[in-house]
Amino acid sequence: MFELQTDDAAWSGSLDNARLGFDLCQVSQVTQSLACFGDRYEERLFTPAERAYALRGGSGRADRLAARFAAKEAVIKALRLPEAGVAFTDIEVVKLDDGDCRIALHGRVADIARAQGVDRVLLSMSHDGDYAGAFVSVIYKQPQETMA
Repeated sequence: MFELQTDDAAWSGSLDNARLGFDLCQVSQVTQSLACFGDRYEERLFTPAERAYALRGGSGRADRLAARFAAKEAVIKALRLPEAGVAFTDIEVVKLDDGDCRIALHGRVADIARAQGVDRVLLSMSHDGDYAGAFVSVIYKQPQETMA
């Protein structure tokens, strides 16, 4: 049987090599933005591959884009970049052949992640009804001294 330790004194591990980010996006807001801003909205936030994937399968375009937007926001939170002024297209959700997704970092975000010593970025996304959410774990090669 596996039991979780709840006593802080019993905890001997360290999480100094990981950061977490989460975001929730309302699908109807994405639908409204697509209607109002069209291609400009998509081109500013999503890579060509992300836009192409969102169009596959007919319905569900806004759901797919909302989940990807939530993933991008979760990456920004996990890397602590909310004031860095990064391009959303520098964070890409890549759909794998087995159906899973992974994060690919490009440009300035990739440079920042490299400088921070990022080893891996893990992603989980989901959407249901009018909401899409994403959870991101950033794993570092070395423990981070500036963790708060």
